Amino acid sequence: MDAVQFAAHGDHEVVEYGPSPEPTLDPDDVLLDVRAGALNHLDVWTRRGLPGIDLDFPHVPGSDAAGVVVAVGDAVERFGPGDRVAVTAGRSCGTCEFCRDGEPTLCVNYEILGEHCPGVHAERTAVPADALVPVPEGVDWTTAGAAPLVFGTAWRMLHTRGEIDAGETVLVLGASGGVGHAAVQIADHAGCEVIATASSDEKRATARRLGADLAIDYEAEDFADVVRAETGQRGVDVVVDHVGAATWRQSLRSLANGGRLLTCGATTGPTPETNVNRIFGNQLSVHGSTMAGPGEFDDVLELVWDGTFEVLIRAVLPMSETARGHELLEDREGFGKVVVVPDSEYEGGADE
Repeated sequence: MDAVQFAAHGDHEVVEYGPSPEPTLDPDDVLLDVRAGALNHLDVWTRRGLPGIDLDFPHVPGSDAAGVVVAVGDAVERFGPGDRVAVTAGRSCGTCEFCRDGEPTLCVNYEILGEHCPGVHAERTAVPADALVPVPEGVDWTTAGAAPLVFGTAWRMLHTRGEIDAGETVLVLGASGGVGHAAVQIADHAGCEVIATASSDEKRATARRLGADLAIDYEAEDFADVVRAETGQRGVDVVVDHVGAATWRQSLRSLANGGRLLTCGATTGPTPETNVNRIFGNQLSVHGSTMAGPGEFDDVLELVWDGTFEVLIRAVLPMSETARGHELLEDREGFGKVVVVPDSEYEGGADE
């Protein structure tokens, strides 16, 4: 079979698409015929190399995928051949104190498919059955392959970690990205007033269509100044910042007294300068969040499958053009997710 893979860390040119060994099926695994997957910034970071993670090369990336079950391991009862499923990329040990307490994303041995271990951007892939969710008939493959990671991440970050309430004001940075466009919709659905940042007229218009009450051009204005002016100098209750170093100080400055800063990533760097005086003086809280647990995935994906939340797709590419997909993410081109489809499926379209 063919798979996306790279044999060394580097620029997007290291990404290739070609022959790869057929996956082996463990007793708890499901063999999946992949119809579509999606890129995340995590794929870019993994390609460049992450501190403390030593990969076996060649490495198959990819944390998002959806497709049809081909076969199941001897211990699998939940799925059978022909089932439509999507991947939820987190893997936990099931036995540590956090797993036993129902918090698998806090597992001391937590892994993400495509980051710590081989991923799912291939014609076929073997995935643990407990990392799959059913996909209803009528949900297209691009939606199913693009929704789980970003919507699960945004749901846990806002509801579980941030405990957002109706009537609160939520600032979402980078609304055109995967997590950003999910967070705008989730906060709006919860009854919050939503402020979003985006870099172009088209992106800001799309953010407003998805539920933002105000969209700020962060390239033309200091978004913290705009937030303060729009809120009568009060600030917002919650900031969603997955940008990191470039926006951290502004994010803290945007918060009202007692506000919460939620973060699930740092696309511009992991070591921002922090005004500690502002944190303790204004009694701010910083909440980190990673991925989602099974119940959280179920809750948010039900709202994706029924059309309450919209998964925007900026491009659908054959897997042989995955390197181009990395460029789209790095250059911040377009709004929403980049979907990749096995070349063998691409000519017929990912939605068939």
